[in-house]
Amino acid sequence: MRRLSLRTTPGRVGALAAVVVLAIGGFYIVANIAVGNARDGLRVIGHDAGPQVLATGDLYFALSDMDSQVASILLTGREGSPGAGQQELARYSQDRAVADRAALQAAELSVGDPADQAAVRSILDGLGRYERLASQAIVLDEQAHHPAGPPPANVIAVYTQATDLMTLELLPPAYNLTLEGGATVRGAYAAKRSAVLSGRLWMALAGLAVIAALVALQFFIAARFRRRLNPALAVATLGLVLLTVSAVRLLSGEAAHLQAAKTSGFDSILTMSRARAISNSLHADESRFLLDPGRADTYSLAYLDKSQTVLYVASGNLGEYYTALGASMKAYRANPRAVGFLGFYGDEARAHPGLAVTAVLSRFQQFQADDQRIRQLAGGGQDRQAVMLLTGRTAGSSGYDFDQYDQAVVSLIGQHRATFDQAISAGDRELGRSVVGNWAVLLLLAALGAAVLVVAGVWARLREYR
Repeated sequence: MRRLSLRTTPGRVGALAAVVVLAIGGFYIVANIAVGNARDGLRVIGHDAGPQVLATGDLYFALSDMDSQVASILLTGREGSPGAGQQELARYSQDRAVADRAALQAAELSVGDPADQAAVRSILDGLGRYERLASQAIVLDEQAHHPAGPPPANVIAVYTQATDLMTLELLPPAYNLTLEGGATVRGAYAAKRSAVLSGRLWMALAGLAVIAALVALQFFIAARFRRRLNPALAVATLGLVLLTVSAVRLLSGEAAHLQAAKTSGFDSILTMSRARAISNSLHADESRFLLDPGRADTYSLAYLDKSQTVLYVASGNLGEYYTALGASMKAYRANPRAVGFLGFYGDEARAHPGLAVTAVLSRFQQFQADDQRIRQLAGGGQDRQAVMLLTGRTAGSSGYDFDQYDQAVVSLIGQHRATFDQAISAGDRELGRSVVGNWAVLLLLAALGAAVLVVAGVWARLREYR
């Protein structure tokens, strides 16, 4: 027992070796937690809550577009272009399929959240009721065989029930699902990225402590045993230096990937997806404005409110909005870095200026110019011309210009989705890439290997006392 006393060289060597082994264990725990936080952050943002938000965004768009197509069918009457009714019915069916898929995906990704699952079920139940009302309105409209413009009162009455169901009972919970998912992603990002950065600091400190303890042990053995180098301890030290540096670089990279996925990818995808969905609802409000003269003022106010949400400029009515929008776009084109408007597009233009967002803004301005023309025609009693301008699909018509605008928005969303996917893929790839397969395995093997080398290096010296 005397040989194990701290007053003896073997006792001191053994105590130092125990400290080193405990330090290695502490380093492993800290590093494993930090890498786990990085993996959890990528999982939530890239594979769980993030995709759920995108799915619910698709759900909102599909639902609003279904109602838009029904309004167009009823408004066109017997004077639509050849095949126009069939095209709109086909798009209605496509929207219904997209809504089903998006709702199912949202339900799968919200397992464990009873409130979100209940919201999805209520949307699906309400959608069945909406379809029955929409079908009834379309059948009544076909029987009326009316010219382009407002359909008979009985058609408007049934459609009013359908659109109120959509706007009051289906779209709000769908939008709330998107907002809640976005809040989940923001919370996960803030917590996990902070944990990764603090874990990087603690891991660096733990690594330095292990290396310092190993160096102290080697100096002590060199002084007591008159040996310049202990090979086993030297290899352990070198390995831990490389591991610490590599792990710090890994966590720095993971923090950067999380930031890119969140700020350059997800945030813009969410912003632009919401802008696209609300823009589609704007287009539907144009149809409703012409479809139901009795509620034209209500739909005009809704149109202005939604326009301000997408791109805000100070104005009290639609006439002022058109004028203020034109002035803001002129100033923006003169200096794209001086963004004088707010709303979704204001956020996007400040965060990611470039040709893609400029194209979206130009086409949004054209869409608003078409809306002004439609309202002027309707105000002058030219309902048929207003309907043809709204529903046309040839160059110069509002329908064509809106499709061009929507394609520009989709293209911009695609760019941000590519950034998001690349950041998540790079983070996943780097967490799983090492000489032994993945970082979880590497950390465990490295810690065990270093501990074995320390014991082997010390044991060789202690044997000399036997």
